[in-house]
Amino acid sequence: MYIIPQIGYIIYKMVIYLIIPLILGWIAGLLVNYLTDVIPSSPRSRQPNCSHCNSPTSWWDYWLLRSCRTCKHRRTTRAWLVQFLAIISTIYIWEFPPPRLGFLLGLVLLIYLSIVLIIDLEHRLILHPVSLVGAFLGLGLGILMHGFIPTLGGGFAGFCIMFIFYLFGMLFSRYRTRRMRSAGQAVDDEEALGFGDVNLALILGLILGWPLIWFGLLLGILAGGIISLLIIIWMITARRYKQQAMMVFLPYGPYFIISAILLLYLPNLIGALIPA
Repeated sequence: MYIIPQIGYIIYKMVIYLIIPLILGWIAGLLVNYLTDVIPSSPRSRQPNCSHCNSPTSWWDYWLLRSCRTCKHRRTTRAWLVQFLAIISTIYIWEFPPPRLGFLLGLVLLIYLSIVLIIDLEHRLILHPVSLVGAFLGLGLGILMHGFIPTLGGGFAGFCIMFIFYLFGMLFSRYRTRRMRSAGQAVDDEEALGFGDVNLALILGLILGWPLIWFGLLLGILAGGIISLLIIIWMITARRYKQQAMMVFLPYGPYFIISAILLLYLPNLIGALIPA
């Protein structure tokens, strides 16, 4: 007598706790892929293009991750990886929503941070329109989580800290230019740190608030330093350090974003790694 109600309850739980986050995760991945494809190439364009031959892709083929009908080129590994990680992340925050944000706002913030991270990795750009959207989003979420004063304090601290590093980066760029000219090498316009990183630090400061922003930046700097050290060791081992030491630039934005994601979505993990 009670079997049918139990089966109905099990189906209901499956729909709520599995199917819904799966669908939302797939939609979130599509949105991240679409915006990271369109924004850097042509912010005013709405039609996605093939990454290989640049021919227009139909919406139906794009949403289903089909190969290009013109050149038969398959969708990039990044597109599939984003879809997979979006589903996993959505299921996680569905079960463990970030404190004081909840599932929906947590998902919106994660989508934004993912867009900034991917664009910075692929193009080494943190575009001003994206930063402007992030500033309004960070201000609203920061006030919701921390209150007005800690939010503004975090944004101010993040901006000031990264602006100091930006000034040091300008000095390094000038030193690098002199070294390249003295060595007879062509001078490029590479920068140690761009002002987009300063804007990103302001946004993350608004989101994390004061005093957590200083730890978020420190965590990102340490992560970037470890990766840079590994690259230096590899270059020395491969005997390429003298030739390429000043030609390798790593975007620091992704490290700051990853550290903010860890602090917001995995606070228990960070707490366990840091001794009391």
